[in-house]
Amino acid sequence: MSATIIHGDCIEEMDNMPKESIDLTVTSPPYDNLRTYEGSLQWHEGIWKQVIDGLYRVTKEGGVVVWVVGDSTIQGSETGTSFKQALYAMECGFSLNDTMIYQKFGSGMPHKSHRYGQSFEYMFVFSKGKNTHGVIKTYPATGAVGKTTRRQKDGSIKRGTYNIGGGKLPNIWQYAGETKQKHPAPFPEQLAYDHIVSWSDEGDTVFDPFLGSGTTGKIAAQLNRNFIGIEKVEKYFNIAQERIKSVQPQLI
Repeated sequence: MSATIIHGDCIEEMDNMPKESIDLTVTSPPYDNLRTYEGSLQWHEGIWKQVIDGLYRVTKEGGVVVWVVGDSTIQGSETGTSFKQALYAMECGFSLNDTMIYQKFGSGMPHKSHRYGQSFEYMFVFSKGKNTHGVIKTYPATGAVGKTTRRQKDGSIKRGTYNIGGGKLPNIWQYAGETKQKHPAPFPEQLAYDHIVSWSDEGDTVFDPFLGSGTTGKIAAQLNRNFIGIEKVEKYFNIAQERIKSVQPQLI
């Protein structure tokens, strides 16, 4: 297995990557203008369209892109940017394989006037051509098909391996929030794990153009996938590199 971590701009670096070289992308792009990431960020429609164009170019036929995203609220209205991105990905040629929800168990934004507390993000699953991968199945609570799946103490679903007798997971996944000590917007390691085992096989190449603190890379290494990650901010690049090295030092 190999891991390549690139310190640079993802649009520029994707231009240098071979066409149709990626089996699976699991990434969380910036959300509107919510954060500037050490002052490095310029993020608007002209930028995210280039990112999605690049992802379509580097994704293999039959490959998948998992796009974890949310919207900011401006003057009482959600921007809807996430939906614009999903529609543009379809214009580029991707199929929208699934619109999933990442529900943040036990957390959420404070309630505001005339609005309920925000406690989820979208996980758009795009496929290039026909997606041939299966989905995670779970162990039922009683061992019988159709019964309620056990849940962990934090409320997340207790996952088994590919148990034919188990029930399929729904497309709303619950996870406890991650600590923000390393990065201001990390997603849970279990989220990366579940998508990687859902949409790729051992030996495949997993990609994250917004590497952040390296969650996707760390889990890809643990699951015997090749990995490519790009991170623009040197601080997060260094954190990601150390996290991936902690799993398999020889990879980098």
